[in-house]
Amino acid sequence: MRSKTRALAELAEQNQRLAREVERLRKRADEDADLSFLFVMTYGRSGSTLISGLLNAIPGYLIRGENRHALHHLFGYHRTLAVEKGKGPAKAYRTPTHPFFGIGDVPLTASLSGIRRLVLETLLRPHAATRVVGFKEIRWYGEDMEEYVAWLRRVFPGARFLVNTRAHESVLASGWWAQGDREHNAAHLAETERRILAVAAELGDAAYHVHYDDYVADPTVLRGLYDWLGEPWDEASVRATMAVRHSV
Repeated sequence: MRSKTRALAELAEQNQRLAREVERLRKRADEDADLSFLFVMTYGRSGSTLISGLLNAIPGYLIRGENRHALHHLFGYHRTLAVEKGKGPAKAYRTPTHPFFGIGDVPLTASLSGIRRLVLETLLRPHAATRVVGFKEIRWYGEDMEEYVAWLRRVFPGARFLVNTRAHESVLASGWWAQGDREHNAAHLAETERRILAVAAELGDAAYHVHYDDYVADPTVLRGLYDWLGEPWDEASVRATMAVRHSV
């Protein structure tokens, strides 16, 4: 009898813990529902750190820096599950003797939401006051870049993409672009930008393009960016941010 009473008490305690966890996740989901997502697509030495600084100067924005394409590994994980799941009927995969036992029932929607939760809690880490969260990245040149961007939009519903470019002669004279074979680097840069702009064109209103040389010469050209973001134009903030040295 004592053992049964203890087991019931432990079960009740476990149920309480689960209820608290469910409530915590429900509250967090409600908080995330108010978040918007913004990603900066560019290449190295384009002035992307400055554009990130300008975005982070907007109240409620939190745009993290580069992560060396870490999310692409998660993309590979999800894509592998989807491909293997789609190779045969789920019934065959439910047999323990099947070499891919269980993969046919992988909940891909749960994979997407789990990845979103992982990225939010580890990489993006929005604050209580955060309205728009995301990151800037310079590594948009893989063969599957277009598919990867489409996947990001599934992980982060409503995500928008800000494309930042710069005069190629300035990029090629800067940092590691100035090393190695200039002709090869120039071709790589041109192709990277071409593909990024092509993706942006496909995204339509979900993408916006700014050019470093334009807004450095005349910060007021960024008014269009603010309109696209749905934020009030703040020229004083823009000029104050641009007065601070950023890595370019």
